Amino acid sequence: MNQQEMPLLKHLIKFSKQKPISFHVPGHKSGEILPEIAKPYFQSMLPIDLTELTGLDDLHAPQGVIAQAQLLAADYFGADHTFFLVGGSTAGNIAMILSTCTPGDKIIVQRNSHKSIMNGLELSGAKPIFVSPEYDEKVHRYTAPSFQTIQQAILHHPDAKAVVLTYPDYFGNTYNIKKMIDFAHEYNIPVLVDEAHGVHFSIGEPFPKSALALGADVVVQSAHKMAPAMTMASLLHVKSNYVTKEKVAHYLQVIQSSSPSYPLMASLDIARHFLANLSREDVNEIITSATILRDIFERGGLWNVIQSHDPLKLTLHVKEGLSGFEVAKMFEEHHVYPELATEKQVLFIHGLKEFERFSEIEKIVNSMNERYKYKPNHATIDLDDLFPEPINGLALSYHDMFHLPKKQVLLKEAIGMIAAEAIIPYPPGIPVILKGERILEEQVRLIQHLIQQGATIQHQDIEQGIQVFIGN
Repeated sequence: MNQQEMPLLKHLIKFSKQKPISFHVPGHKSGEILPEIAKPYFQSMLPIDLTELTGLDDLHAPQGVIAQAQLLAADYFGADHTFFLVGGSTAGNIAMILSTCTPGDKIIVQRNSHKSIMNGLELSGAKPIFVSPEYDEKVHRYTAPSFQTIQQAILHHPDAKAVVLTYPDYFGNTYNIKKMIDFAHEYNIPVLVDEAHGVHFSIGEPFPKSALALGADVVVQSAHKMAPAMTMASLLHVKSNYVTKEKVAHYLQVIQSSSPSYPLMASLDIARHFLANLSREDVNEIITSATILRDIFERGGLWNVIQSHDPLKLTLHVKEGLSGFEVAKMFEEHHVYPELATEKQVLFIHGLKEFERFSEIEKIVNSMNERYKYKPNHATIDLDDLFPEPINGLALSYHDMFHLPKKQVLLKEAIGMIAAEAIIPYPPGIPVILKGERILEEQVRLIQHLIQQGATIQHQDIEQGIQVFIGN
């Protein structure tokens, strides 16, 4: 197929140039109804913020330009079928779980998955078998489950309906997922992959291979994370003998809006076009730029730079006595905004373009070296015992959780009780405590420590306590 084409974007532009008279939604009437302050930012885009008019196709039953755009995406990414997502990778993660599991079905799930995976499990009513990640001393964090853990989970639960994995992790690290996929397929179990941070793996070397190219059945990618798509614009790819595109399509139309955003969909057309037409020279220049930026960061005296499998992910591992949150705030004082901070690390994402402001970053790093010559003495915490069991499940089924009464207790009093809600630092959005699991002392210690360090916890007021189930 001709990857130079952008059928959806071009059709929207053609339609808007006809100066159509709107007697339809949306209410901004192609940008005519808009406060003055908003016009410089919104008016140029709103003429293509349309609805399912004649010739503009329908995301939930595509036969025209949307279908053409999705076919081009499937061709480029190597899928049997690609779906455009306007609800982020969240919508894709939930849909792929609903497409494979019904209430009571077993499903093998990587424990350090995004909260959207956990929400999909609850909505499906499935019975999750959690596989714990390994703690990697090289990068000082939990990464992925070992092959042996996945193997044991499948051998003990060969009736599982799917295996759910995350690849790469937020920091760009990958692992031998192909070996896991091949083993699951020996038992006719499909592998579903949250590849939110790997849409650019389609470019090829020096990036790792996509899970789709390595045999995964369903792969979800956030096109907006690394490609030039708008926030929430994502992709779901199907290439499977076990999961049908019809079933995925059904659940996507259940989950996603019946009035999908045309600018979001057009930005997916643009993102695919951009990735498909990057030249080898372009890629080399981007990698060179990322290398220069890494070299500048390596001159910082407050951290070490950790190598990632994705050369565009630059992770600072802060030295003892500091927290990642503090270092991130130091950068933000200079209007430099990292992607995320954790207790020990700060993640910077180099875009798919040459960076041009090296001197500014160099000055900031130098000033931080001067300003923070002393050694702070904030407490750190050892996290390598957070997942003591390699394979485990929830203490209660989702069905039972729905009917049981709850109460709120102080976090320190919740040890040994069953959580009635998830506790999630965001970003990265990976639950420390899952709804339905028995609360461990290590989890409570970590949450208390994160609160002290200034982490954002997705909870109304965690210091006031946590909801637990009564009588368990």
